[in-house]
Amino acid sequence: MTPLVRALGILLVILARPVRAEGPPSFPDSAQLEFHGFRAGARLDELQATVRRLDGGRLRCDRAKRDPRVSECRAVVNHPELGAVDLWVSAMDSSAGVITISRSVDAELLARWRQTLERRYGKVDATAQGSQWMMQWVRSGRMLRLTWRLDKRDKVASVSLVDGHVLDEWGRHQPSSSQ
Repeated sequence: MTPLVRALGILLVILARPVRAEGPPSFPDSAQLEFHGFRAGARLDELQATVRRLDGGRLRCDRAKRDPRVSECRAVVNHPELGAVDLWVSAMDSSAGVITISRSVDAELLARWRQTLERRYGKVDATAQGSQWMMQWVRSGRMLRLTWRLDKRDKVASVSLVDGHVLDEWGRHQPSSSQ
């Protein structure tokens, strides 16, 4: 065997071996856009299991009258880090197109929600419209939006997770309406 063939053989063995990454730990895939275990595009059975695991409750779903492929689902979930939150899901063909998590918050809890999202997805400026404020992150056809508003006595915050792929697919296959 010539030295060149031998060197190529060694090089092929080295290149064929799996490479282990060294260096700083990697961050979670931010394209998923999730908030405390709820993620854009999740299947209803996954969300049902998450609700059950958190507090033993269940997600109650009703089919939309105009389009039986659409389910509107609700639950009140006692999350260990979020407290009691209202969960609303709009699912198309059993995949969550929109998930909204909301509750009354104090300044400390709102700050924790913001810090959690900024640590994971990066800092963004809050924008205001009247008494409502918003921060938004968009990744790979998905959107996560933190919104809060000041009421007379309360500060109400919500996190919305939107999967554009689910909504686009549903929009492409709208049933024709007969009039």
